[in-house]
Amino acid sequence: MRPAFSVVFLTTLIGAGQGLLIALFAAHALGAPSRTFIVAGATVALVLAGLGLFASFFHLGRPERAWRSAAMWRTSWLSREVIALPLFMAATAAYAAATFTGSAGALLLGAFAAVAGLALFYCTAMIYACVKFLQEWASPYTIANFFLMGTASGFTLAAALAGRFAPGLLLALAGASIALTAIAFFTRLASLERNANIRHKSTLQTAIGVNHPRVRQISQGFTGSSFNTIEFFHGASPGMMARLPSAFLTLAFIGPMILVGVGAAAQSFGILALAFALQYAGLVIERWFFLAQANHPQNLYYQRGA
Repeated sequence: MRPAFSVVFLTTLIGAGQGLLIALFAAHALGAPSRTFIVAGATVALVLAGLGLFASFFHLGRPERAWRSAAMWRTSWLSREVIALPLFMAATAAYAAATFTGSAGALLLGAFAAVAGLALFYCTAMIYACVKFLQEWASPYTIANFFLMGTASGFTLAAALAGRFAPGLLLALAGASIALTAIAFFTRLASLERNANIRHKSTLQTAIGVNHPRVRQISQGFTGSSFNTIEFFHGASPGMMARLPSAFLTLAFIGPMILVGVGAAAQSFGILALAFALQYAGLVIERWFFLAQANHPQNLYYQRGA
C-alpha cells in the first residue's frame, strides 16, 4: 500500500498523547500526584492530539465534510475513532482543568480520559485489523502494536516531563517506559516474523480470474500510470523495505531504552527528551513500514507496473 504521511503523523502523534495521558493517570492513581506535572503533561497530550487531528485533514478529499465521517458509527471503526478522539481530548482538557483548580473529581476525570484513550487505541487499530483481505494487517498483533507503541512513547515522554516537574516519579516512569518499550519490541518482532511467513490467499489466477496452473503476466495492459498503480504501490525498492525494520527497531526501541536508562540515572531532562525524540522518529518509520507492507490483492494484477 502507499502510506499517507498524514495518517502516519495522525496515528503516532495521537498515540503518544494517549500513552502520556495513561501515564499521568497511573501516577495520579498510585497516590503520587504533582499538580504541575499533571497539568503540564495533560497539556502536552492535548497538543499532540491536536497536531494529529490537524494532520488528519490532509488526507480528506473534502475536509469541510469531515463531520460526516462519524455517521456510520454502527459499522465503521473509522467513525468510532472520529467519535473517540474528541471524547479523549475533551476528557483530557477537563482532567487538566480539574487538577489545576484542585477539584475533588480530578481523578475520576483522569480515569474517564484514560478509558477514552484505551478505546481510541482499539478503534484506530481495528481500522486496519478488520481488513481481512490485507493479511499483514488482519492480526491481533496490529491491536497489540498500536497500544504498546503508543503507551511506550507516552511513558517515555512522561519520564522526560517528570525529570523537569516531578523528580520523585522519574524512576518509576522510566522503568515503566523501558518495560513497555521492551514488550513492544518483542511483539513487533513477532509481527514481523508472522508477516514474513504469510501464505497469501490471493494468487495471480484469482486476481485475473483465470483458473490455470501456469499464468505469466507480461504486461499490465497499459503504459501510463493510473489511480491503482499510484495509490496501491508504495514505490520503495525491495532493498529499502528490507532495511527499514532494522532502522525502526533501533530507533524506536533499542536506542530509547538505553537513553531512558541513562537519563533516569543522571536525572537529565535533556537525555530523556532526546529518548522521546528518537523513539518518535523510529515510530514514524515503523508506521510508514506497517502501512506500506500490506499487499493489496489488486497489486497482483498490476504488478508489472510496479
